[in-house]
Amino acid sequence: MQRKAYVTGIAALLAALLAGCTSGSSGGDDTSDKNADTGTSTVAAQPGKYRTLPEACGAVSHDTLDSLLPGIAQITDEEQREKAYEGEATLTYDTDRKVGCHWKIESTDATDRLSVDFERVVSYDNAVSDDSEAQTIYTQLESAADIPESAPPSPAETESPSASESESATASPSPSASTSTSASGSADPSSSASSTSTSTSTSSASPSTTPAGLQPRTLSDLGDEAYLDDQLSGSGSTAEQRTVTVVFRTSNVVVTIVYEEQPMATGTVPDSKEMQDSAQNLAAQLAEALNG
Repeated sequence: MQRKAYVTGIAALLAALLAGCTSGSSGGDDTSDKNADTGTSTVAAQPGKYRTLPEACGAVSHDTLDSLLPGIAQITDEEQREKAYEGEATLTYDTDRKVGCHWKIESTDATDRLSVDFERVVSYDNAVSDDSEAQTIYTQLESAADIPESAPPSPAETESPSASESESATASPSPSASTSTSASGSADPSSSASSTSTSTSTSSASPSTTPAGLQPRTLSDLGDEAYLDDQLSGSGSTAEQRTVTVVFRTSNVVVTIVYEEQPMATGTVPDSKEMQDSAQNLAAQLAEALNG
């Protein structure tokens, strides 16, 4: 009887030990689960839409180059003309990240320059997407160009006055002119001629600023975001050069177009609207090609 009791005691002790081990193992699993639940996981930002870039010198069609660089058509030698179409590639060490091409054509009327640059932006921060990084770069370019934040004038505000309005303005003398005439009794013919000459000279002289409605501004119908800059430089004894720049972003690619024209004749100013239209048409073609 004594031995039987001893064996029973050992069995009870083993059972208790096994129960304790099972309970400890279960508690450990619960702790592990709780720690896993409280951990935070980092989700990598989405990559950009574009993984490669187009060949910059082949991105502009011959017809478009003919329009922007009229001097090409004046090149009589076929081999030289074909070389002019090819342009000159921008030196780059990674054509998947940045490419560009530029053209310089001289004609009898002006020297025209065109450059096209593509930059594919890649973010090295897992928390920042390629698109966001490209947006940051675009914003820096826009800020550096000092593009006005205010909205551009509406087309109605930039339209030239109608013929009747112009005639009315011409027919009705200003109050200061009426006062001056009545005070002197009669207008001095020589003074009038001098005034007319001065007025004609001023209107025919080259403008020093970009016309209203064509001022530097953001563009709402190009890529994800875009802006246009128009600057006129040079005066006096040198011909004035106009530089039109269009920059736009589509996803993680930033495209920059710079179109310049410098007339051969002093006092001649390149037409702002014509150059802006040409640059915007090219930008629209490039944006469509990228999205295609």
